Order: sequence, then structure tokens, then C-alpha cells
Amino acid sequence: MSNILAPLINAFKIADLRRKILITIVLIVIIRIAAHIPVSGVDLKGLQALFASNQFLGLLDIFSGGTLANFSVISLGLNPYINASIIFQLLTMISPKLEALSKEGESGRQMINQYTRYLTVPLAVLQSIGMFVLLKNQGIISQITPMQITAIIIGLTAGTIFMMWIGELITEYGIGNGISLLIFAGIVSRLPIVLTQTVSVVDQAQVINILIFVVLSILVITGIVFINEGRRQIMVQYARRFTGGKTAESNAQTYLPLRVNQAGVIPIIFAVSLVLVPSFAGSYLAGLSQPQLSAIGRFLAANFNPDSIVYNSVYFILVVGFTFFYTAVIFNPKKVAEEIKKYGGFIPGIRPGTQTAGYLNYIMIRITLAGAIFLGAIAVLPSIASQVTGIKTLVIGGTGLLIVVSVILDTAKQFESKLIERNYEVFARR
Repeated sequence: MSNILAPLINAFKIADLRRKILITIVLIVIIRIAAHIPVSGVDLKGLQALFASNQFLGLLDIFSGGTLANFSVISLGLNPYINASIIFQLLTMISPKLEALSKEGESGRQMINQYTRYLTVPLAVLQSIGMFVLLKNQGIISQITPMQITAIIIGLTAGTIFMMWIGELITEYGIGNGISLLIFAGIVSRLPIVLTQTVSVVDQAQVINILIFVVLSILVITGIVFINEGRRQIMVQYARRFTGGKTAESNAQTYLPLRVNQAGVIPIIFAVSLVLVPSFAGSYLAGLSQPQLSAIGRFLAANFNPDSIVYNSVYFILVVGFTFFYTAVIFNPKKVAEEIKKYGGFIPGIRPGTQTAGYLNYIMIRITLAGAIFLGAIAVLPSIASQVTGIKTLVIGGTGLLIVVSVILDTAKQFESKLIERNYEVFARR
């Protein structure tokens, strides 16, 4: 723990990094204040009772940082933006134009980000309509007028855009990882409530079950740190180097570190965003008057609750699939092999070029498979444990821990890299 906190403590000693930290804190506080600004026209007591009685909605509320139970202006959270990002990453893989645009450097990435923002707006509108219909069917919204419907949809959509903007401000002017940090802040803000609910319903006979959860949490945290820090070191040798315009023979060697969990926390965020869609759609369809659609809605609601085998199986598969997908997006073996060859390097026993790319791809698939299965397993483990122990309030544990621990590790690494970068700048000026 001291190794993780050391970069943060050292960062406070540097004015520039201290300013970034303070900006991040202020922006997160603004978001938490917005989380308590409700949309008008909703019975908040009835809404909170609905979320307390529905496990799926309670799970969704935890990921929104408690904004759904309050029906605040940021109730939709960042789900529309995350879904838009997923869509464009998929399109980048299949559309030659978007793929070419992504290879144009910073300008290309900014253009794709702009397209993602544009797509976020209609997705937020659709989710706002779905949220309104769900609450209307549950009797939470008592008065229904065109002006009220318009106000709710515009308010929820604007809240999503506001959160997206704050996340980008944190990325640009704060400590980075703005979207992940906002999700992290939302989960952490709900932990006291979840723990209070757990303590209030637990009797002496379930103390052992609480201890089991504590042990599992420690094991999950240890596993996450182990997987996130795990690397496969690939030796790269350079047969020659250039010094003063002349070629000098050298046996210089370095290592290419391939992370076991190259994708970080992104697969978990993507998987959670998608695995909640069937439950939300089921709740919406179940309230319709058409018998066929209502039957489909009841089927989805029954099979995609957090306790069901279908939900956990789909969740596991999505985590594994997104881990491979996002790893393929951010790590290109062919490009890495070309860079190694360009600078006169080679992997011992492997020919430069195509064979090097094939070797890197083979190694990456093997280590990613191990990391993906582990992430998927610990994502569904708390749900299985909750069914065994009967404690339902901690069903979010594994997923929340995955995001919280991963974001903490990534943020600590960013601080460490910024400290190293500053030390190099100070050394260069001397």
C-alpha cells in the first residue's frame, strides 16, 4: 500500500501535479453535488422504495453512484458515452475509413472522439425515454404532460453530456483517466451505504458469512494487483547502434513487457454496460400492453437478474470477449514488429518482420487468455458467493473492486510516470 501511495504523496510536493490533483478533486465534488439535484415531477420516496425492492435496479444505482435512486440530472451516468465508445471501436475494426482515420495520429483520434460525442446525444435521449417509461409503468411519475416529458428527457440528456464534459476536463487538466475516475468516485460514494445495509440485516448467525466476504475481498484485491502487474518480458536484441554517425557493433538488449491484462479496467466497464441492457429492456417491455412483448420482457427480467445463471454466464463471456477485443485494439503485433525491425532489433531465434509479429501475437493470446479468464471469474464470484451465503447487499463487490483497484493502480502509475518525466526535465536543464 505504501508503494501505491508513494507517488501520490510525492506529487503533492510538486506545484504542477498538486494543481492537477486539486482540479480533479474539485471536478469530482461538482459531480457529487449534481448527483443530489433531482429531476422535477418524480415521487422520490416511491422511487427509493422501488430501488430498494428491485435487486437489478439497486445494482444499477450503485454503478450510477446513487444518482438513480435520487433521480438526479446525472441519473444516466456515463452509460450512453460508454456505449457510443463501444460502437465506434467496433466500427473502427470493420470500417476502412474509420481505421484510416484512427491511424492519423492525434487529429484522427480527436475526430473519432468528436463522433463519439455526437452519438452519445441520441443514445442518451433513447435511454432517457426508456427511464421515463419504466418509472411511468411503476407509478413513480404521477403527472404526465408533454412539457414534463420533454423536461425529463432534456434534463437527463444534459446531465450525461455534463458528466462527459467533466470527465474530459479531468483527463485534460486533471490527473487523467477522467471517465474511469468518475465511475470510481460513484462506486466509492456508495460503499458506506452498502456496508450499512449489510450490517443492518446481518444477525449473529451470518457473522461467518461476512468474514467469508472479507476474505474473498482480500483475495480478489490480491488477484487484481497480481494480474494487473503481471508481465511477460520478451527479450529484444540490437545487433548494432549508431554513435557519432558511425556504426558500432553492440550486443545491447532490452525487454518488451507484455502485460497480462493489457486492457486494464475498460473490459469491465464495457461488460457491465452491456450486461445491464437486457434487464433494463425487460423491465420496459414487461410493462407494455402487448402480450407478446410483455412476455419477452418478463423472460428477460427473469433471466438477466444478478442471481441468474444466464446473467453471470453472459457477464463472464463479455468480460473475456472485451478483454481480447480491447487488447487487439491497443496492441498491434504487426506494428510492434515493424518498429523493432526499423531500429535494427530482433527477438533471439525469431526472424524480424512477419515471424516476429506472429510470435508476439501467439504470446499475447496466451497471456491475455489467462488474464481474461481470471477477470471474468472474479467478476461473477461475488454473485455466486451471495447466493451461497444469502447476503444480497454485497453482490456488487467483485465488479466494484475490479474497477476501484484497477483505477487506483492506473492512477498511481500515472503519477509515477509524471514524476519520472519531471525528473528527466529537471536533469536536462542542468
